[in-house]
Amino acid sequence: MHKSVRLSLLITLSALAFAAADPASAADGYFLIGYGARQKALAGADVADSQDAMALSVNPAGIVGLERQFQVGMTALLPERGYSTQGMPVVLARGNVRSERPIFPVPNDAYVEPIDADSAWGYASYANGGINTAYSFWNFKQPIFAPTIGGVTPLIAPSFGGPFGGGFAGVDLEQGFVSVGYARRFGSVSVGVAPTAAVQILKVQGLRTLAVYSSNRFEFSDNGYDWSVGGGVRAGVEWRATKELRFAFAGSTPMFMSAFGKYSGLLTNAGSFDIPANLTAGAAYDVLPNLTLMADWKHIFYSAIPALGNSSFPILPSSLGSPDGPGFDWRDTDSVAVGVEWRATKDIALRAGYHHSSNPIRARAATLAVLAPAIGEHFIAGGFSYQATQNSSIDFATVYQFKNSITGLEDVPFVAFSYAPLPIAVAIPAHYNTNATVTTWLRGLEFALSWTYKFDPGTTNWLPTHL
Repeated sequence: MHKSVRLSLLITLSALAFAAADPASAADGYFLIGYGARQKALAGADVADSQDAMALSVNPAGIVGLERQFQVGMTALLPERGYSTQGMPVVLARGNVRSERPIFPVPNDAYVEPIDADSAWGYASYANGGINTAYSFWNFKQPIFAPTIGGVTPLIAPSFGGPFGGGFAGVDLEQGFVSVGYARRFGSVSVGVAPTAAVQILKVQGLRTLAVYSSNRFEFSDNGYDWSVGGGVRAGVEWRATKELRFAFAGSTPMFMSAFGKYSGLLTNAGSFDIPANLTAGAAYDVLPNLTLMADWKHIFYSAIPALGNSSFPILPSSLGSPDGPGFDWRDTDSVAVGVEWRATKDIALRAGYHHSSNPIRARAATLAVLAPAIGEHFIAGGFSYQATQNSSIDFATVYQFKNSITGLEDVPFVAFSYAPLPIAVAIPAHYNTNATVTTWLRGLEFALSWTYKFDPGTTNWLPTHL
């Protein structure tokens, strides 16, 4: 096996072991704004302007023409998220409640090697933003009692602390990817394809008081981490219309994943949770030899994943986890991004960008969105690249996600209780609580740092001999 291939596989496996990080700050739902510092500094607007090995994570066609290079990077996500209630909620703890766990690391790495003047191969490992919330036991939800009749006061829902009454509560969804790609140029058009392996890890806590609504209450909440594996294919096209103007189109099939068995009583269709398909189109124009403007559009098909797209209302006994049962009520997202790169000197490039995403979560789903507040809308980004040596460069980026929120009536599941030994049985249908509103919110900050090493032309060494 070629030494560079051995190195690539070794780094990929080691990166994948921790690449599925668990941040809660993302961009388009739980898809990150970009992978690697350059993409982030441009607010994700570079599908038609591939300049480093992480291009494989967005548009495999972009690796043609790149020098043999390796990149490794790390992103630190600093999200703030939580919820507040108004009125008299019965499902959630009252007041202003903030999620804990304020910082998450997300690594990435990539390698590209030309095969000849018109083709190349490479690999990249990276992670989506995932979903993470962590609500303390001390955010105490009061038990629910029925009105007293004949001296009997039935307990409808007990409480063990936490916002849902089931103790410490939260969702930790982690996703990591490894893509191995090949690209070839045909005149002014390049095409690329990258089969992609994916892994997910999920942990859900604090929902045990809602177990009556599960189709399998033993595989519903507080079961520790569970794994899901699968994959799909990413592909892309890049067309160099003129020397200055480029267009690109890229997309990914769904990542078809194995089910989360430990949460088959929570997620629709017995734990099924595929990763949605997405499409991206964009353009890049060199206004000046050292100044490039970029614009991208992306669509993510969240609604095609039943656990995400199915309505969260009504919640009935044994409905969660059932075939075509309730989901998180997400819709597809569309986003637009614009970016600019100014290569100010031979060694320094400055970048900036703006990203706007539609909100995937409907206001009517605000109650369940407390567990997964992926509601980013407006983002600004900036950064730079510095050519530290002839072979090595450093890229830095920062992204600020402005605070966004959604507000809706509290979603109350079906409730039935009895005034035994009195001959009185009461059933309250699933409904929206007109006496309580829930507002869930999210904002965040990201810092990303990447190091890129370009090997000398004609060398076959797999470790740098000089920087």
